[in-house]
Amino acid sequence: MTASLFFQLMLSLVTGLLLGAFFFGGLWMTVRNLQNVPYPWLLFLLSAMGRTLLVLTGFWCVGIWLSPTHQWQRLAICLFGFVVMRVLFTRAIKTGTDSTTIQERPR
Repeated sequence: MTASLFFQLMLSLVTGLLLGAFFFGGLWMTVRNLQNVPYPWLLFLLSAMGRTLLVLTGFWCVGIWLSPTHQWQRLAICLFGFVVMRVLFTRAIKTGTDSTTIQERPR
């Protein structure tokens, strides 16, 4: 493995972690704020579209834009970082909240 490939793979891993943090952090913030807005469906729709667009753009940049070689390896490492961040967010949120504390939105 050359130093250039190692650098590309590490950059792909960091990018995957950052994309995962953005996606799942944004999802968490959106769900927490749904009861505070007059049109929760609109907030959820716009948030989902924005987060998905940014993540897909990030994966495209990692897979295609860096260089024409080792595309699937970079994408696999980026996806691994994305999934690792999902697991970390799931564990952090699960231990930080209690399902009995969810309150109904006042009408």
